[in-house]
Amino acid sequence: MASDDLDRCLNRLFGLRRFGIRLGLGTIRTLLGRLGDPQRRYETIHIAGTNGKGSVAAGIAAVLRCAGYRVGLYTSPHLVRFNERIQVDGEPVGDGEILALYRRVERALPALSREPTFFEFATAMAFDAFARAGVEWAVIETGMGGRLDATNVITPRLAVVTNISLEHREYLGTTIAQIAAEKAGIVKRGRPVVTGIRQAPAWEVLCRTAARRAAPVYRLGRDFRVRRTGAGRFDYRGIRHRFRSLQAGLAGEHQIVNAALVAAACELLMPRAGRITEESLRAGLAATRWPGRLEQACARPLVLLDGAHNLDASRALARHLKEAFPGRPLTLVVGILDDKPYGAMLRHLAPLAARVIATRAATPRALPAETIAAAASRLAPRVDVRPTVAEALQEALRTVPEEGLVLVAGSLYVVGEAKAALEGSLVQPG
Repeated sequence: MASDDLDRCLNRLFGLRRFGIRLGLGTIRTLLGRLGDPQRRYETIHIAGTNGKGSVAAGIAAVLRCAGYRVGLYTSPHLVRFNERIQVDGEPVGDGEILALYRRVERALPALSREPTFFEFATAMAFDAFARAGVEWAVIETGMGGRLDATNVITPRLAVVTNISLEHREYLGTTIAQIAAEKAGIVKRGRPVVTGIRQAPAWEVLCRTAARRAAPVYRLGRDFRVRRTGAGRFDYRGIRHRFRSLQAGLAGEHQIVNAALVAAACELLMPRAGRITEESLRAGLAATRWPGRLEQACARPLVLLDGAHNLDASRALARHLKEAFPGRPLTLVVGILDDKPYGAMLRHLAPLAARVIATRAATPRALPAETIAAAASRLAPRVDVRPTVAEALQEALRTVPEEGLVLVAGSLYVVGEAKAALEGSLVQPG
């Protein structure tokens, strides 16, 4: 019965997606007020950006856990189960707690002037979960943008803006500067900001926003630096400290940049989170895991899962494949959402593949597999279509040469369905 109740609640929660995306803070503030403002009962770190924010969030949470703190982590989307979004001490909250959280938020709904969106409802559940679990620190990833994102009701001890690319232009703006202004909205008065922003227009916007709020800004390449020393290893010359031969737990050279942002953030947290030491920083970085980012799902045959859901991410993935698997026969299982530059993404990935299997995730936002196949056919020697991710993966595993590599990429929705197929479980809408 409890399982049936959970399914009904989750179905109603996912049904809120019919209201689409509504950026704004009024509804979430009302919801949280009815819940007793749980977000005020623990310290927070807030993270925005285009790529890498989930990896950075996971890294900071891992360091805090290794320092002995009780830590909440809120991220999106999930890959297989909704519970993944809300974690306490590295573990998704259980089904019983999800059901209890849902019902608590549901009781607050009569106070609202409109129905909440899916993300507003989920954010209220997460903030309430962390208070109920007695976390000391919560690491919060924005859903979209920052200024009007439902998570932007916290006053974090520190903000991180990983990087900026053109994304969600119908909501955030059509230029780098406009999108940067939205993401810089998480900067709070007097609270430090760590960033990996490279583009001059985005940097200028962040600096102006931070100056208005008297918030110090620390930039990768200016205030802290890294030097790669081996596979996943790097020396860190930081804001106040220097650490040699740190090990990033996540694969891919681009994860060195994310690990540097984690190190800088943890340096700045040390006065407030006094249990963070060099040892806990080393241990946390090495222990960081983040599903669907160059995740090895199988060893024989080798199966890698990587969201690579936009142009910058596909570029980084292609660079890693060339460095780590030169000459290895690659079967690419790919599905992409309809708001992404699929042609440019495929130009990075498809030429590396001996075979491309185009597919479509079970979301209305997914491009038709035939559209992807048509673009890939000009770039790869063999292109096929399979209607579902499970069928595409099955075909790849059936035909991949023994020494070959299967890569699932292009969308976190596709990666989630592939994980569910490999684990033999049902995927919940991502």
